[in-house]
Amino acid sequence: MDELELLKQDWKKQEENYPRLSYEAINKMIWKRSSSIVKWIFVISILEFLFWAILNIFLADEAYWKEMELLNLKEFTIGVYIIGYAITFFFIWQFYRNYIKISSTDDSATLMKNILKTRKTVKYYIGYVIISTAITSLVYLYFTFNYHMSNAVPEAAVSYEFNFNQWLLFIGMTTILILVFLGIIWLFYRLLYGILLKRLSKNYKELMKLQV
Repeated sequence: MDELELLKQDWKKQEENYPRLSYEAINKMIWKRSSSIVKWIFVISILEFLFWAILNIFLADEAYWKEMELLNLKEFTIGVYIIGYAITFFFIWQFYRNYIKISSTDDSATLMKNILKTRKTVKYYIGYVIISTAITSLVYLYFTFNYHMSNAVPEAAVSYEFNFNQWLLFIGMTTILILVFLGIIWLFYRLLYGILLKRLSKNYKELMKLQV
């Protein structure tokens, strides 16, 4: 049993003698926990950004850019990096703002409002990652397939073009692979941020009970 639960039980036992003091103590405990959770969301988002940035630096060597240019994807890749970093910075800034707001909150109603806002921001961020990954994967897949088809042996290209079963198999396998890949990403972010969001939801429910 955590400290907050013990404090709540003590409040119920002694509420006739010290109702106001116990209420403020519990409210302060929830505020501290919420502030700590949002701080960790902010810190994790920074660490996540640094991890992917460093990974991109190591992977995007000269051979990688030559391959992107060969596939006519160099400009698209640069655009993805710029837009991706800009949007990620925006979300990191929003996480920081949420942390500052919750840290400076002095009443339960505002705290509840900021908790809901933080949860929405995290969900929007996860949604952005999944949608942008899906779109980027489809674009890379299209250009890669188009390149290989354009440079295939003419007879093989014609055979592939008119082979409906091969097309159907390719589309089906590609769809499954993309869905599996997106599912892994979703599970990763659910694990990364899900625990913190559940704790925020618990804090919100506790505040709701105190308002009654």
